[in-house]
Amino acid sequence: MTKADLVEQVAAAIGPGITKKDCALVVDGLLNAIKNALSEHSHIEIRGFGTFKVRKRRSRMARNPRTGDPVEVPSRAVPIFKPSKDLRALVSDEPKVPA
Repeated sequence: MTKADLVEQVAAAIGPGITKKDCALVVDGLLNAIKNALSEHSHIEIRGFGTFKVRKRRSRMARNPRTGDPVEVPSRAVPIFKPSKDLRALVSDEPKVPA
């Protein structure tokens, strides 16, 4: 699913009272709010959907695949998503085969 598909589904769910352009602004606003919160190392909890967080990865030793030399990978912050129990239950059901 692309962002355009998401905008189309939101517009269909709301009904004829809103344009796709307005729905695109709403979707962009939501995504920007999530990005801004994660960039500030805040977390976002959407009940029934899941939680977006920033987790700190420790530094580690890796190997250069070409030379085999050890290389230190520095620590860094990475975004993670933890789905809610409701979402996990919904996804674990039988997948629908697209026509």
